[in-house]
Amino acid sequence: MMNKIGSDRQSFYDAVYDIVRAIPSGRVTSYGAIAAALGARTSSRLVGYAMSASHTAHPPVPAHRVVNHKGLLTGKFHFTPHDRMQKLLEKEGIRVVDDQVKEFKKLFWDPKEIMDEFE
Repeated sequence: MMNKIGSDRQSFYDAVYDIVRAIPSGRVTSYGAIAAALGARTSSRLVGYAMSASHTAHPPVPAHRVVNHKGLLTGKFHFTPHDRMQKLLEKEGIRVVDDQVKEFKKLFWDPKEIMDEFE
């Protein structure tokens, strides 16, 4: 999949943003799941970098739907104010306690479900 996306950073970021835009409202995914779906399993940190830059992307990217592999809101510090990520998730019906998505496994959305659309 990486060959089709390209090797430059912006192409990777754009591919990440396409996946994040596909996350259904009321669901979440992880940095690692996005990286794996893009054929770059060890690039979850690069997905995180893409998410921290997503505020400049057009159309907008629902970055609040991306959490770590345990359902923790590790990206909340990139939101202003810092509780905005949690509030956006709660607005979609996702319960968050102590910066962790409750029922994470139930709400987890696997981006591999849509990868056929991008190939």
